[in-house]
Amino acid sequence: MSTISNNDIAKAIYLASKDKSSTEMHQVHKKVVEFLTRKKFMSRVAVILEQLKKVINFENGIVSATVLSAHRVHEKEEKDLVHFLKKRYSAKEVELTYILDQSLIRGIRLEVNDEVIDLTVRNQINQLKEYLIRPA
Repeated sequence: MSTISNNDIAKAIYLASKDKSSTEMHQVHKKVVEFLTRKKFMSRVAVILEQLKKVINFENGIVSATVLSAHRVHEKEEKDLVHFLKKRYSAKEVELTYILDQSLIRGIRLEVNDEVIDLTVRNQINQLKEYLIRPA
């Protein structure tokens, strides 16, 4: 017996909801709750909703990224970042969430979907350290 992934559930909810009227959406929501309850998946609702958001964003060409940095990102850097993300993910729109993290020293760390792009000085130092201590 195979298990149903949160991503599969999120995709099914999206497809069942697509292009529905508000009355039809009410029925879809009711059936989704009944399904989740019957399968004892209610504890997974928060994760399923996160996956659903990712599915909806993907379908609409929206990339949602979290930017961790030690300092506030300047306007030009933000524009460059948005341009980079639009190009990399073929996105129409980019949503950025900023988190200040003083432990990063310099640089930024991007979390986009399930990918991490670490451009921090700490990461560069760690990579250099690994390179220098690896056996020849």
